[in-house]
Amino acid sequence: MKKRNLGVIAALFTTVSLFAAGCGSSAAVNSNATEKSDTKKEVTLKVGAAAVPHAEILNSIKPKLKEEGINLEVVILDSEEQLNPALNDKQIDANYFQHVPYLESVKKEKGYDLVPAVKVHVEPIGFYSNKLKSKAEIKEGAKIGIPNNPSNEYRALSLLQQQGLIKLRDGLSTYEATPKDIVENPKKLKFEEAETPTLVRALPDLDGAIINTNIVLEAKIDPKTALFREDKNSPYANIVVVRKGDENRDEIKKLDAALTSPEVKKFIEDKYGVAVVPAF
Repeated sequence: MKKRNLGVIAALFTTVSLFAAGCGSSAAVNSNATEKSDTKKEVTLKVGAAAVPHAEILNSIKPKLKEEGINLEVVILDSEEQLNPALNDKQIDANYFQHVPYLESVKKEKGYDLVPAVKVHVEPIGFYSNKLKSKAEIKEGAKIGIPNNPSNEYRALSLLQQQGLIKLRDGLSTYEATPKDIVENPKKLKFEEAETPTLVRALPDLDGAIINTNIVLEAKIDPKTALFREDKNSPYANIVVVRKGDENRDEIKKLDAALTSPEVKKFIEDKYGVAVVPAF
């Protein structure tokens, strides 16, 4: 009897040991599976952006997106004009640097199938001068610099029209215009068309120039020194842009939500003041 009991006990001990070992092995497998699952959950989202303020705004939401399993990678290229081709070629997942009229002009020219995802902010363009202190000092024949890309050129001329300095012909509905579309120019203003970064460098040779705020900020010019600027009702809100169909991706929706949060609104207002205005 004693030998049989000892045999039973030994068998039970062996069974319990194997069960425990099996549980330990299962736990290890489950632990490894969980780790792998957690690793898989984090998704890298590449967003191309202008350096200021777009990249700065994106960097401010990195921690929030990290908590939601998104590793936000902000991509700054040598030229903003490369950001739409990069998105079209799937080098990045989204870009954030442009407004709808600019996007529409690029789509018309290049045939890109890109769409807006969310409006984030307006950068009111303004009239800057190293020589003048007020609009009243703009003299006859003054040389005015304006951006040479279609949408921003129209935007600049529209601002001059709002200020009563020129009048554009009626029927301009495509956000495109050049000085040839001016029908009234009482001060006989002369226009220098150039890429926006060039306008900053050309300011000493001009009476003034209309310059986008992100370029002003990059050039360390105080946006409050603008003689006049767009108001907050500007239709030129800067947007996140994605390839058509990607606007419903979970990561893009989380990006949109983070960029239009109360925290980002406060960040924009505190950091940029009049230079950048939340559009949500």
